[in-house]
Amino acid sequence: MNYVLVTSARNEEEFIGKTIEAVIVQTVLPARWIIVDDGSTDRTADIVGTYASRHSWVQLIHRRHDSERNFASKAHAVNTALASLGDLDFEIVGNLDADVSFDPDYMEFLLLKFQEDSKLGVVGTPFTQNEGYDSTKDSFEGENYVAGPCQLFRHTCFQDIGGYVPNRAGGVDWIAVMTARMKGWKVQCFKQKRFHHHRTLGTAEKGHLRALFSYGEKDYYLGGSPIWQLFRVMYRMGKKPRIVGGLALLAGYGWAMLSRVRRAVSPELMRFHRREQMRKLKSVFHHLLRFKRVDSFSLVAEEN
Repeated sequence: MNYVLVTSARNEEEFIGKTIEAVIVQTVLPARWIIVDDGSTDRTADIVGTYASRHSWVQLIHRRHDSERNFASKAHAVNTALASLGDLDFEIVGNLDADVSFDPDYMEFLLLKFQEDSKLGVVGTPFTQNEGYDSTKDSFEGENYVAGPCQLFRHTCFQDIGGYVPNRAGGVDWIAVMTARMKGWKVQCFKQKRFHHHRTLGTAEKGHLRALFSYGEKDYYLGGSPIWQLFRVMYRMGKKPRIVGGLALLAGYGWAMLSRVRRAVSPELMRFHRREQMRKLKSVFHHLLRFKRVDSFSLVAEEN
């Protein structure tokens, strides 16, 4: 299956070399990899340019970046990259952040999953971060969600959901995955492999607590249930930086709610999202009341 990759990169000189090295040794190479330099002020473009001169399938595009950093830029950069592909024939399109790495057979593994199941619209794997983080254990997104740093879409699915929809407040990749599920596409995260995310999620150009506050805001404007949010805050208080981290998450959600921040999702998607959250919460209590271990990765699947 032919696949293409797109990457939006802004000031990623510390990590983008690791990402490029991981891709160029893949057992199945992409037909094209468009890397959009989104207004970097460091050596990001120079690093990409060096690799592009050596590999004809790697292409660097310069895009003028908005003066204010916002998450809509990722969607605009991806759209710019896809528009540059012209008549190139491909079946799979992958979004790849500029701070990840993975095994040499990573892409081949995911492409085989698409071949095995024509209903798959989005595939990916869990991920690790420094200090022992593993999303299969430290996140409740589960096996029916694919994290934003590395998402592969069947091209027909990506077209069906309207691609990445620009949203200044964030959640661009989350909205894409949830919309695909709402429209009936199968989304699967395969735990046989991992990618490594070299920067803690949400901390680009901000500290850890500020990132948690921002996540709380995002939980609100993506339509998250306040009941689920209280559960999420209590869970967060058991992780470093413990209580203060949970309070930052709660403060972000509360501030967004009191400020009546405009939600970034349709009422239909919000209802879909909240139903799933309540299913997960029900499943958590179902396990706890029976003194069973809670497997956050396959929580809902087990209950079904």
